[in-house]
Amino acid sequence: MQKQVHSSIPTAYGLWYIDAYADDDREPMPHLAIYPGGLDTKGIVTVRVHSECFTGDVLGSQRCDCGSQLHKSFGVISREKGVLIYLRQEGRGIGLINKLKAYNLQDEGFNTIDANHQLGFETDGREYHIATLILKDLGISRIRLLTNNPEKVNGLSREGIEIVDRLPLMIQPNEDNEEYLRVKRDLMGHFLD
Repeated sequence: MQKQVHSSIPTAYGLWYIDAYADDDREPMPHLAIYPGGLDTKGIVTVRVHSECFTGDVLGSQRCDCGSQLHKSFGVISREKGVLIYLRQEGRGIGLINKLKAYNLQDEGFNTIDANHQLGFETDGREYHIATLILKDLGISRIRLLTNNPEKVNGLSREGIEIVDRLPLMIQPNEDNEEYLRVKRDLMGHFLD
């Protein structure tokens, strides 16, 4: 995997840059590094590693906290001149179609973990090796990680990224995601109050 293109885009947060990573330039869904101007990779960089969530990121689904975390991250990264790594591993790695099937099972009473298991998947199939490759390509080795997920901390650390600090990314629960957040905290060990 390598950087296929570097581009810029004007955003609500100012001019940002996007680097697309894939095995070749025909990949329709590359992983992305997104960052504002002024990025200093020599010091400690604030980083959000965000796994794609079409329903939350694009549609604003209230079933999860993904879209809210993404937009809150943009604000922090904009202020701190950090980087957002956008990984194409929808639905904790099961893909959009299976995630929607899992939603149907959740509507029948299964929690998010049990729904994945009913479909034959692990609790969380995401991997963070690609995020590490992107960070290293950008020259980043020491980070403040915006996350509530201990597996993300462990995954990046195992790959040689020094996590100097973990910054919580708290989102106010709502009636549609309260149980989802409880499962993440109680059964997946996420750092949530």
